[in-house]
Amino acid sequence: MKRREFIGLVGGAATWPVVALAQQPEPMRRIGVLVGLAENDPEMKERLAGFRQGLEKLGWSEGSNVRIDYRFAPAGTQVHLLARELVALQPDVILAQSTPATAALKPETSTIPIVFAGVADPIGSGFVASLSRPSGNLTGLLQYEEGITGKWLAMLKEIAPNLTRAALLANPRTTPFDYFLRSAKTLAPSLAIEVVPMPIENANDIERSIEGFAREPNGGLVLPPDTTTVIHRDLISCPQFTRSVFSSQRVVSCSTGLTSSNCTDRRHPMLTASCVAQRLLTFRCNCRPSSKPSSTSKRRRRLA
Repeated sequence: MKRREFIGLVGGAATWPVVALAQQPEPMRRIGVLVGLAENDPEMKERLAGFRQGLEKLGWSEGSNVRIDYRFAPAGTQVHLLARELVALQPDVILAQSTPATAALKPETSTIPIVFAGVADPIGSGFVASLSRPSGNLTGLLQYEEGITGKWLAMLKEIAPNLTRAALLANPRTTPFDYFLRSAKTLAPSLAIEVVPMPIENANDIERSIEGFAREPNGGLVLPPDTTTVIHRDLISCPQFTRSVFSSQRVVSCSTGLTSSNCTDRRHPMLTASCVAQRLLTFRCNCRPSSKPSSTSKRRRRLA
């Protein structure tokens, strides 16, 4: 073998390990997901499908180059146990949906990045130091700015001008109740509305609270985003329950954290802007429609 050929052969052999290394597949990445609704919940299925689609657009395909470990803690059920399970798997990053999920994950790790969603008050909940400088290993999206509850009250007043009372219904264990209550009480006097705090924990509380509140006329409901009320959304928005409770009172039911239902009562779709996007809200009431088109109706036609 000629000297030049031998040198070329040796030089090529020296690059074999480098070439072989470059052809090896990238290591499988791992994502942990802890959410506040049940696995079979239709809304959660849609959200997770959108999450996977977003990952695919960024080049991450589940089962191909990324593994996703899901844990479901509806309304905070066994959330601390599930948080420990996820952290023990040592994922590269964790997605936390809801305040209880984020609160359970925070003390479990200070090194794994945690991205939260569906959190209304990350500062008050102790998740971040500030919006501009979160610090630590947690970051995410602010679901609603604090003044949004006052805007919900204003829309209720526009729909039902005779409204004098508004109940704020949510579970303080699964949503920052005081965060929304402060905003409601700040704006309520200018709208001549009395805000009635209505903390609940389960389905029995929801039914008992709404029935008691509906005994007096000219009342309305405000439901902040809350995994507890989302789980029991069929109870709150079902036609039979709504008609039986609100049959003789002028009551408006404002659904903000709930998905649409098959209720046949009159509906008032409106758009409101949160800090990140616009969301379609559905308002149901059994008030007799006005013969004159309202400003709400005009706005609805413009937005359609």
